[in-house]
Amino acid sequence: MGLLSSKQTDGDNEMAFDFHFPTSKKALLIFTRNPELGKVKTRLAKSVGDESALKIYKFLLKHTVEITEKLNVDKYVFYSENMHRDDIWNPDIFRKKLQTGNDLGEKMKNAFSEIFDMGYEKAIIIGSDMFDLSKNDLETAYDVLETTPFVIGPATDGGYYLLGMKELNPEIFQNKDWGTSNVLETTLKDLPNEKYVLLEERNDVDYFEDIKEIDAFQQFLPPYLDKNFL
Repeated sequence: MGLLSSKQTDGDNEMAFDFHFPTSKKALLIFTRNPELGKVKTRLAKSVGDESALKIYKFLLKHTVEITEKLNVDKYVFYSENMHRDDIWNPDIFRKKLQTGNDLGEKMKNAFSEIFDMGYEKAIIIGSDMFDLSKNDLETAYDVLETTPFVIGPATDGGYYLLGMKELNPEIFQNKDWGTSNVLETTLKDLPNEKYVLLEERNDVDYFEDIKEIDAFQQFLPPYLDKNFL
């Protein structure tokens, strides 16, 4: 089954319609924020400044493209605001959609619902800013879904960096304090009778402490910062 979906592109009011026909039984959902100064990595920006935070976010976007573009699954990028025809997400590889909903949970639920309505049998959602995430992690997650209904990648901050399932379970997206340290715990409580597999714990990038020891990020830091900055 395909899907006719409306979209808003490049910040204008033009509405276009795309027919998306699944070419795989597997879908990857990538949630991303539009890379705008002062609107991304705001907690990190309190230490490194808005400009450095934006540079780091764009670096993380590039990393996400590199680890996902060759996956043998259908890939969907869900934008927080406007979609752009010409950006880092190659439209020949990544299908583009808008997030819909009032909070992160509702947005993820709606995205999964849309994907499963299109006929996909396995779907995984990730963010676009996980430096610790690898192509192998994603392939492992899809392998888990061959035999298990749910797969979750726990983050060191108490949330999760990956969530995969074979059918929609709306409950796991409801009544959560998104962005807090108990998201994973409360999510698992919503799966008391379900089988799931937890992947290896990975570090999220939210604060300066998350990146200060990683060489790849040093090029983006302002000169007044060093590894001993608190």
